[in-house]
Amino acid sequence: MDLGISGKTALITGASRGIGLAVAELLAVEGVRVVGASRGGSPELEKVAEKTVRVDLSTREGATSVVQEALAALGGIDFLVNNVGAGDADHLSLAGFLDVDDDQWQRVFDLNLFSAVRTTRAALPSILERRGAIVNISSVNGRVPTGSPVGYAEAKSALNQLGKRLSEELAPRGVRVNTVSPGPVTTPLWTDPAGFGGKVAEALGVPHSELLDVVPRQFGASSGRFTTAAEVADLVVFLLSERAANIHGADHFIDGGILKAA
Repeated sequence: MDLGISGKTALITGASRGIGLAVAELLAVEGVRVVGASRGGSPELEKVAEKTVRVDLSTREGATSVVQEALAALGGIDFLVNNVGAGDADHLSLAGFLDVDDDQWQRVFDLNLFSAVRTTRAALPSILERRGAIVNISSVNGRVPTGSPVGYAEAKSALNQLGKRLSEELAPRGVRVNTVSPGPVTTPLWTDPAGFGGKVAEALGVPHSELLDVVPRQFGASSGRFTTAAEVADLVVFLLSERAANIHGADHFIDGGILKAA
């Protein structure tokens, strides 16, 4: 299937691993020139990106400066994938509402919502000029908050509304904005014993491997398994492509059937 995107340009945040890396790899295969932004970088991203930028996207300066670097490297931005999210496991308390302070709320919202607000605002003039597309990576937790760290589901719910607002404003001007909401995905967030999944396993007093076996069922996934990053990337790249030319303002779930509402 010809996606009609060869020769286009893209900025991807949180691109060094997981979903962001899978999107970068697939876009590169499709002939898209990619700038990948992340805090730490990775050899895998270096192989497929025209330029990589190491930046803290939770800050105002980081979120805007990365767009300037992408514009300088690419000459313009057709596609923006706001993928960065979640947060450092060491700074994500699993405590309840009364035991979580303002600092966690601020950190979670800065990374999961305001990074997208700021990056989009900086990139939008170029995207409008090129009549491009934006995909925001949210989470099924934006609709099903049970079990997520305090602040995370709330930030993702706000990100969903941001996508709706942007679509209403930008669709008449030729820019498509959509959201992708995965369930649990086989990324380091869950699979790394030192990541969030490892922290959950420790809190529950179970081996990390045992936790991974039961997480999809605990979330209520009909498929009984994790989604892969490559599966999410397939959906994201399709939504960026000409094949999705009249898909606007939609929230696409790829969660194995967790969300049961019609």
